Amino acid sequence: MKNLIHELRKSLKLSQQEVAELCHVSRQTINAIENNKYDPSLSLAFDLAKALHTTVDTLFIYDETL
Repeated sequence: MKNLIHELRKSLKLSQQEVAELCHVSRQTINAIENNKYDPSLSLAFDLAKALHTTVDTLFIYDETL
């Protein structure tokens, strides 16, 4: 699953640490999600969408080739 976390985070001028704090996870978790090394739980996906002022379906893009 691809995501737009990095792009949206940068457009909002937020650091990985700031997003992590808003979502109550570690900076390493945000990094792993941004780099497609970890798929977040549904609850975390909603927290990320809220922190980045978007929706889950906009934030995450299902890619069958991955």
